[in-house]
Amino acid sequence: MTLQQLRYAVAIADHKSMNQAAAELFITQPSLSNTIKDLENEIHTEIFARSNRGIVITPEGEEFLGYARQMLDHYRLIEERYVENATFRKKFSVSMQHYTFAVEAFIQLVKKFGMDEYEFAIHETRTSEVIENVRHNRSEIGVLYKNEFNEKFLSKILKENELEFIPLFDCKIYVYLSKGNPLAAKDVIDLEDLQQYPCLSFEQGDNNSFYFAEEVLSTFEYKKIIKADDRATLLNLMVGLNGYTLCSGIICSELNGDEYAAVPLNTEETMTIGYIKHKKMPLSILGEKYIEELQKYKEKVL
Repeated sequence: MTLQQLRYAVAIADHKSMNQAAAELFITQPSLSNTIKDLENEIHTEIFARSNRGIVITPEGEEFLGYARQMLDHYRLIEERYVENATFRKKFSVSMQHYTFAVEAFIQLVKKFGMDEYEFAIHETRTSEVIENVRHNRSEIGVLYKNEFNEKFLSKILKENELEFIPLFDCKIYVYLSKGNPLAAKDVIDLEDLQQYPCLSFEQGDNNSFYFAEEVLSTFEYKKIIKADDRATLLNLMVGLNGYTLCSGIICSELNGDEYAAVPLNTEETMTIGYIKHKKMPLSILGEKYIEELQKYKEKVL
Protein backbone atom coordinates (compact mmCIF):
# COMPACT_ATOMS: atom_id res chain seq x y z
CA MET A 1 0.00 0.00 0.00
CA THR A 2 1.38 3.42 -0.96
CA LEU A 3 0.50 7.03 -0.27
CA GLN A 4 -0.23 7.42 -3.96
CA GLN A 5 -2.89 4.69 -3.75
CA LEU A 6 -4.43 6.42 -0.74
CA ARG A 7 -4.50 9.75 -2.60
CA TYR A 8 -6.15 8.10 -5.61
CA ALA A 9 -8.83 6.45 -3.43
CA VAL A 10 -9.64 9.69 -1.61
CA ALA A 11 -9.82 11.62 -4.90
CA ILE A 12 -12.35 9.13 -6.30
CA ALA A 13 -14.42 9.35 -3.09
CA ASP A 14 -14.36 13.17 -3.21
CA HIS A 15 -15.49 13.34 -6.84
CA LYS A 16 -17.80 10.29 -6.75
CA SER A 17 -16.46 9.71 -10.26
CA MET A 18 -13.53 7.73 -11.65
CA ASN A 19 -13.26 9.98 -14.72
CA GLN A 20 -13.26 13.25 -12.77
CA ALA A 21 -10.70 11.91 -10.30
CA ALA A 22 -8.47 10.76 -13.16
CA ALA A 23 -8.63 14.22 -14.76
CA GLU A 24 -7.67 15.90 -11.49
CA LEU A 25 -4.79 13.46 -10.95
CA PHE A 26 -3.59 13.81 -14.59
CA ILE A 27 -3.69 10.06 -15.25
CA THR A 28 -5.84 7.92 -17.50
CA GLN A 29 -9.06 6.39 -16.21
CA PRO A 30 -7.89 2.78 -16.88
CA SER A 31 -4.65 3.44 -15.00
CA LEU A 32 -6.57 4.84 -12.03
CA SER A 33 -9.00 1.92 -12.09
CA ASN A 34 -6.18 -0.63 -12.14
CA THR A 35 -4.40 1.10 -9.25
CA ILE A 36 -7.54 0.94 -7.11
CA LYS A 37 -8.12 -2.72 -8.02
CA ASP A 38 -4.55 -3.49 -6.91
CA LEU A 39 -5.19 -1.68 -3.63
CA GLU A 40 -8.47 -3.51 -3.02
CA ASN A 41 -6.78 -6.86 -3.72
CA GLU A 42 -3.97 -6.02 -1.32
CA ILE A 43 -6.23 -5.07 1.57
CA HIS A 44 -8.86 -7.71 0.72
CA THR A 45 -11.57 -5.06 0.82
CA GLU A 46 -13.88 -3.64 -1.83
CA ILE A 47 -13.70 0.14 -1.44
CA PHE A 48 -15.94 1.08 -4.37
CA ALA A 49 -18.88 -0.84 -5.79
CA ARG A 50 -18.94 -0.37 -9.58
CA SER A 51 -22.01 -0.30 -11.82
CA ASN A 52 -23.21 1.22 -15.10
CA ARG A 53 -24.36 4.26 -13.13
CA GLY A 54 -20.96 4.94 -11.60
CA ILE A 55 -19.37 4.10 -8.27
CA VAL A 56 -20.69 3.82 -4.71
CA ILE A 57 -18.53 3.73 -1.60
CA THR A 58 -19.08 0.48 0.32
CA PRO A 59 -19.47 0.47 4.14
CA GLU A 60 -16.02 -1.12 4.39
CA GLY A 61 -14.74 1.52 1.99
CA GLU A 62 -16.10 4.31 4.21
CA GLU A 63 -14.10 2.95 7.11
CA PHE A 64 -10.94 2.54 5.02
CA LEU A 65 -11.25 6.06 3.59
CA GLY A 66 -11.53 7.49 7.11
CA TYR A 67 -8.15 5.98 7.96
CA ALA A 68 -6.74 7.00 4.56
CA ARG A 69 -7.73 10.65 5.05
CA GLN A 70 -6.17 10.66 8.49
CA MET A 71 -2.95 9.14 7.12
CA LEU A 72 -2.77 11.75 4.35
CA ASP A 73 -3.42 14.56 6.86
CA HIS A 74 -0.55 13.32 9.02
CA TYR A 75 1.73 13.06 5.98
CA ARG A 76 0.91 16.64 4.96
CA LEU A 77 1.76 17.83 8.47
CA ILE A 78 5.12 16.01 8.31
CA GLU A 79 5.82 17.55 4.90
CA GLU A 80 4.99 21.03 6.11
CA ARG A 81 7.02 20.66 9.28
CA TYR A 82 10.12 18.86 8.07
CA VAL A 83 10.26 19.26 4.29
CA GLU A 84 8.80 22.69 3.63
CA ASN A 85 9.74 24.05 7.09
CA ALA A 86 6.38 25.78 7.17
CA THR A 87 4.77 26.91 10.38
CA PHE A 88 1.64 24.91 11.13
CA ARG A 89 -0.88 24.40 13.89
CA LYS A 90 -1.94 21.08 15.34
CA LYS A 91 -5.67 20.40 15.14
CA PHE A 92 -8.15 19.18 17.73
CA SER A 93 -11.89 18.77 17.27
CA VAL A 94 -14.61 17.51 19.60
CA SER A 95 -18.34 16.87 19.02
CA MET A 96 -20.92 16.68 21.77
CA GLN A 97 -24.55 16.60 22.68
CA HIS A 98 -25.75 19.90 24.16
CA TYR A 99 -23.73 19.88 27.40
CA THR A 100 -22.55 23.18 28.85
CA PHE A 101 -19.95 21.44 30.98
CA ALA A 102 -18.41 19.87 27.86
CA VAL A 103 -18.16 23.34 26.31
CA GLU A 104 -16.65 24.71 29.53
CA ALA A 105 -14.07 21.88 29.55
CA PHE A 106 -13.22 22.79 25.94
CA ILE A 107 -12.74 26.43 26.94
CA GLN A 108 -10.34 25.41 29.71
CA LEU A 109 -8.38 23.29 27.22
CA VAL A 110 -8.05 26.20 24.79
CA LYS A 111 -6.93 28.51 27.57
CA LYS A 112 -4.22 26.07 28.66
CA PHE A 113 -2.78 25.41 25.21
CA GLY A 114 -3.53 28.68 23.45
CA MET A 115 -4.41 29.22 19.81
CA ASP A 116 -1.00 30.20 18.44
CA GLU A 117 0.11 26.61 17.83
CA TYR A 118 -3.26 24.82 17.84
CA GLU A 119 -6.40 24.97 15.72
CA PHE A 120 -9.54 24.02 17.64
CA ALA A 121 -13.04 23.03 16.53
CA ILE A 122 -16.15 22.27 18.59
CA HIS A 123 -19.46 20.89 17.34
CA GLU A 124 -22.45 20.99 19.70
CA THR A 125 -24.89 18.97 17.65
CA ARG A 126 -27.35 16.08 17.27
CA THR A 127 -26.56 12.62 18.59
CA SER A 128 -26.26 11.00 15.15
CA GLU A 129 -23.88 13.76 14.00
CA VAL A 130 -21.71 13.29 17.08
CA ILE A 131 -21.29 9.65 16.07
CA GLU A 132 -20.77 10.46 12.38
CA ASN A 133 -18.17 13.14 13.15
CA VAL A 134 -16.09 10.72 15.17
CA ARG A 135 -16.62 7.91 12.68
CA HIS A 136 -15.30 10.05 9.81
CA ASN A 137 -12.49 11.58 11.92
CA ARG A 138 -13.98 15.06 11.76
CA SER A 139 -13.76 14.94 15.56
CA GLU A 140 -11.39 12.92 17.70
CA ILE A 141 -13.85 12.68 20.59
CA GLY A 142 -17.64 12.69 20.93
CA VAL A 143 -19.37 13.38 24.25
CA LEU A 144 -22.76 11.77 24.88
CA TYR A 145 -24.63 9.63 27.41
CA LYS A 146 -25.87 6.09 27.80
CA ASN A 147 -28.59 4.71 30.03
CA GLU A 148 -30.52 1.48 30.40
CA PHE A 149 -32.94 2.48 27.64
CA ASN A 150 -30.52 3.38 24.82
CA GLU A 151 -27.48 1.27 25.78
CA LYS A 152 -28.10 -1.74 23.48
CA PHE A 153 -29.03 0.49 20.54
CA LEU A 154 -26.00 2.79 20.86
CA SER A 155 -23.63 -0.10 21.58
CA LYS A 156 -24.73 -1.77 18.33
CA ILE A 157 -24.15 1.40 16.28
CA LEU A 158 -20.77 2.05 17.87
CA LYS A 159 -19.63 -1.53 17.32
CA GLU A 160 -20.67 -1.42 13.65
CA ASN A 161 -18.55 1.71 13.19
CA GLU A 162 -15.48 0.51 15.11
CA LEU A 163 -16.12 3.03 17.88
CA GLU A 164 -16.09 2.56 21.64
CA PHE A 165 -17.82 4.29 24.55
CA ILE A 166 -15.71 5.10 27.62
CA PRO A 167 -17.71 6.11 30.71
CA LEU A 168 -16.68 9.18 32.71
CA PHE A 169 -19.21 9.39 35.54
CA ASP A 170 -22.78 8.41 36.51
CA CYS A 171 -25.49 10.96 37.23
CA LYS A 172 -28.93 11.02 38.74
CA ILE A 173 -31.65 12.77 36.75
CA TYR A 174 -32.42 16.43 37.41
CA VAL A 175 -34.97 18.89 36.12
CA TYR A 176 -33.21 21.91 34.63
CA LEU A 177 -35.38 25.00 34.70
CA SER A 178 -35.48 28.73 35.29
CA LYS A 179 -35.34 29.93 38.90
CA GLY A 180 -38.55 31.82 38.08
CA ASN A 181 -40.42 28.55 37.57
CA PRO A 182 -42.57 27.72 40.63
CA LEU A 183 -41.07 24.20 40.67
CA ALA A 184 -37.58 25.59 41.27
CA ALA A 185 -38.41 25.99 44.97
CA LYS A 186 -39.16 22.28 45.45
CA ASP A 187 -36.66 19.85 46.97
CA VAL A 188 -37.76 17.04 44.65
CA ILE A 189 -39.95 17.13 41.53
CA ASP A 190 -42.37 14.38 40.50
CA LEU A 191 -43.21 13.69 36.86
CA GLU A 192 -46.80 14.68 37.59
CA ASP A 193 -45.57 18.14 38.69
CA LEU A 194 -44.13 18.72 35.23
CA GLN A 195 -47.28 18.07 33.24
CA GLN A 196 -48.48 21.69 33.22
CA TYR A 197 -45.13 22.97 31.92
CA PRO A 198 -43.61 22.47 28.44
CA CYS A 199 -40.89 19.85 28.16
CA LEU A 200 -38.02 21.18 26.04
CA SER A 201 -36.25 18.67 23.81
CA PHE A 202 -33.46 18.93 21.28
CA GLU A 203 -34.53 18.22 17.71
CA GLN A 204 -32.75 15.18 16.23
CA GLY A 205 -33.65 15.72 12.57
CA ASP A 206 -34.08 12.67 10.34
CA ASN A 207 -32.76 10.42 13.13
CA ASN A 208 -35.56 11.40 15.48
CA SER A 209 -35.66 8.02 17.23
CA PHE A 210 -36.25 7.83 20.97
CA TYR A 211 -32.87 6.12 21.18
CA PHE A 212 -31.14 9.23 19.81
CA ALA A 213 -32.86 11.59 22.25
CA GLU A 214 -30.53 13.70 24.38
CA GLU A 215 -32.99 13.66 27.26
CA VAL A 216 -33.72 10.60 29.38
CA LEU A 217 -37.31 9.36 29.75
CA SER A 218 -37.82 10.17 26.07
CA THR A 219 -40.76 7.74 25.76
CA PHE A 220 -42.76 9.37 28.55
CA GLU A 221 -46.09 10.83 27.40
CA TYR A 222 -45.48 14.54 28.00
CA LYS A 223 -48.58 16.69 27.93
CA LYS A 224 -46.69 19.65 26.43
CA ILE A 225 -43.44 19.47 24.45
CA ILE A 226 -41.39 21.91 22.38
CA LYS A 227 -38.51 20.93 20.08
CA ALA A 228 -35.53 23.25 19.63
CA ASP A 229 -32.25 23.13 17.73
CA ASP A 230 -29.83 24.93 20.03
CA ARG A 231 -29.09 25.43 23.71
CA ALA A 232 -29.51 29.23 23.66
CA THR A 233 -33.09 28.89 22.41
CA LEU A 234 -33.81 26.22 25.04
CA LEU A 235 -32.61 28.55 27.80
CA ASN A 236 -34.80 31.37 26.45
CA LEU A 237 -37.82 29.05 26.46
CA MET A 238 -37.11 28.14 30.09
CA VAL A 239 -37.35 31.78 31.05
CA GLY A 240 -40.13 32.86 28.69
CA LEU A 241 -42.43 29.83 28.95
CA ASN A 242 -41.37 28.19 32.22
CA GLY A 243 -40.13 25.25 30.19
CA TYR A 244 -37.78 22.57 31.49
CA THR A 245 -35.51 19.80 30.34
CA LEU A 246 -33.98 16.75 32.02
CA CYS A 247 -30.25 16.75 32.60
CA SER A 248 -27.25 15.53 34.60
CA GLY A 249 -27.56 18.26 37.20
CA ILE A 250 -24.17 19.84 36.42
CA ILE A 251 -24.67 23.60 36.40
CA CYS A 252 -22.20 25.96 34.70
CA SER A 253 -23.36 29.38 35.82
CA GLU A 254 -20.20 30.98 34.41
CA LEU A 255 -21.49 30.31 30.90
CA ASN A 256 -25.29 30.11 31.25
CA GLY A 257 -25.72 32.68 34.02
CA ASP A 258 -27.28 32.21 37.44
CA GLU A 259 -30.93 32.30 36.32
CA TYR A 260 -31.25 28.51 36.26
CA ALA A 261 -31.56 25.68 38.77
CA ALA A 262 -31.35 21.88 38.78
CA VAL A 263 -33.84 20.06 41.01
CA PRO A 264 -33.74 16.25 41.54
CA LEU A 265 -36.40 14.26 39.69
CA ASN A 266 -38.19 11.60 41.71
CA THR A 267 -37.01 8.59 39.68
CA GLU A 268 -34.64 5.67 39.94
CA GLU A 269 -33.35 6.36 36.42
CA THR A 270 -29.69 7.28 35.99
CA MET A 271 -27.45 8.26 33.09
CA THR A 272 -23.77 7.68 32.34
CA ILE A 273 -21.82 10.52 30.75
CA GLY A 274 -18.94 9.33 28.59
CA TYR A 275 -17.11 9.81 25.34
CA ILE A 276 -16.69 7.88 22.12
CA LYS A 277 -13.55 7.38 20.05
CA HIS A 278 -12.13 5.03 17.43
CA LYS A 279 -11.29 1.67 18.98
CA LYS A 280 -7.90 1.30 17.36
CA MET A 281 -6.71 4.90 17.72
CA PRO A 282 -5.04 6.24 20.86
CA LEU A 283 -5.98 9.72 21.99
CA SER A 284 -3.76 12.62 21.04
CA ILE A 285 -2.16 14.74 23.75
CA LEU A 286 -4.95 17.30 23.38
CA GLY A 287 -7.53 14.51 23.50
CA GLU A 288 -6.09 13.18 26.76
CA LYS A 289 -6.03 16.66 28.29
CA TYR A 290 -9.63 17.29 27.25
CA ILE A 291 -10.72 14.06 28.94
CA GLU A 292 -8.86 15.17 32.07
CA GLU A 293 -10.91 18.37 32.03
CA LEU A 294 -14.14 16.41 31.64
CA GLN A 295 -13.26 14.10 34.52
CA LYS A 296 -13.13 17.08 36.87
CA TYR A 297 -16.90 17.37 36.58
CA LYS A 298 -17.32 14.09 38.41
CA GLU A 299 -16.82 16.11 41.59
CA LYS A 300 -19.56 18.53 40.53
CA VAL A 301 -22.26 15.91 39.98
CA LEU A 302 -25.07 16.92 42.36
